[in-house]
Amino acid sequence: MKELWFDPARVLIGGDWAATEAVLPVEDPSTGAGVAEIARGGAAEIDAAVEAARKALAGAWGALDATERGRLLARLGRLVEERAEALARIEAQDVGKPLKQARAGALALARYLEFYGGAADKLMGETIPYRVGYTVYTLREPHGVTAHIIPWNYPMQIIGRSVGAALAMGNACVIKPAEEASLTALAFARLAQEAGFPAGAVNIVPGLGEEAGAALAGHPGVQHISFTGSVPVGSLIQAAAATNVVPVTLELGGKSPQLVFEDADLDAALPFLVNAGLQNAGQTCSAASRILVARARYDEVVARMAERYRAAQVGPALGDHDLGPLISGKQKSVVQGFLDRAEGLEVAAEGQVVGDAPAGGHFLAPRLLAGAGPDHVLAREEIFGPVQVVIPFDDEDEAVAIANGTDFGLVASVWSASGARQMRLAKRLRAGQVFLNTYGAGGGVELPFGGVGKSGHGREKGFEALYGFSVLKTVAAHHG
Repeated sequence: MKELWFDPARVLIGGDWAATEAVLPVEDPSTGAGVAEIARGGAAEIDAAVEAARKALAGAWGALDATERGRLLARLGRLVEERAEALARIEAQDVGKPLKQARAGALALARYLEFYGGAADKLMGETIPYRVGYTVYTLREPHGVTAHIIPWNYPMQIIGRSVGAALAMGNACVIKPAEEASLTALAFARLAQEAGFPAGAVNIVPGLGEEAGAALAGHPGVQHISFTGSVPVGSLIQAAAATNVVPVTLELGGKSPQLVFEDADLDAALPFLVNAGLQNAGQTCSAASRILVARARYDEVVARMAERYRAAQVGPALGDHDLGPLISGKQKSVVQGFLDRAEGLEVAAEGQVVGDAPAGGHFLAPRLLAGAGPDHVLAREEIFGPVQVVIPFDDEDEAVAIANGTDFGLVASVWSASGARQMRLAKRLRAGQVFLNTYGAGGGVELPFGGVGKSGHGREKGFEALYGFSVLKTVAAHHG
């Protein structure tokens, strides 16, 4: 891969890039061909990375004040922005996402670093009124060594909101990127060195989840774990963390609904209804995979969404089509397995795979399904592919019951001209984020993000992430 300016077959531990005994192949999802190799780190490399992080906390990294940490993050953000095009091309080929979406990811990473660089010296403690003769105040301090297990669907963005916040608070980080997509994570670590971060502040160990990931999640030298990924793996990580009694931020799956009422502005809603389900080929935890529509407008919404589906083109990532391939043949099989269980549903529309798409690519035409009841498996389980299900409802109470009727609770949106309805549903919907007459709000690095139920717990993004990556200490002084 000609865009690489670093050796991907190495780990970064304590400022040094080292080879491992074994490597893992990197596949381009658009072609199925191998394009590079990454290091296959394991327990030994994780041990060394955690120890390097501890030394950094006791040394140069721990000695920096918040202002200097912020300046380093801002400098790193500028380096990311300067390399944004190269980073975008790397992630497009590594993940399979269209180039325009990869560019957005690179700029989002830069924005996270800018935001947390500016916030590093602005997280204040407080004084607490107490008894006469006492002065009581609180301090925000880093956990220490934080583990960051990064998924394959949005490597740059999730590094920005996770590692960026942890570094701003003064933690030393050990990153384990997904084996399916490690390249931009490795590029980030290399740029952190260029920005001047002290050795050991940022460490990265690619490898398999059951090897490097398990070793990191269960390591007794880790004081906090941040994980984004599937519910089953999140459960394993939480169990491992419980053994060492350390906190975990879990951002897991979703089955997010958009609720379209009879008074909705469909011209405004339609781009969000479709794009929020098909972005990154539907491989998005916050994908709007359920569209709930008032029965009076159900046929109209299905017909207008179908027009957009039929125009959607799927092709190689660097061709910059509407959708790219799925990340792997395994993931394509998972999505196809759901489609094979779509009995009773109407295929309202399909997109098209472009004629010159490479035969080895993991392409799947997006599918719009109508006629689903709320209990259908495709209306309840996370598919993680380019599939949306449209479900009718008769009144507001039924809409809320359907929206809240899954194990997940990550994102929801309401499309209605009624301000009163918007306020009612913002409170009634079981989700970590609720959007009114919009969806996603453009990413919004400032907006706290996380879920309830099997969508996880803890919050990323905004100042809430800084709270999560810090420990509150209370100091009580008795002076008479």
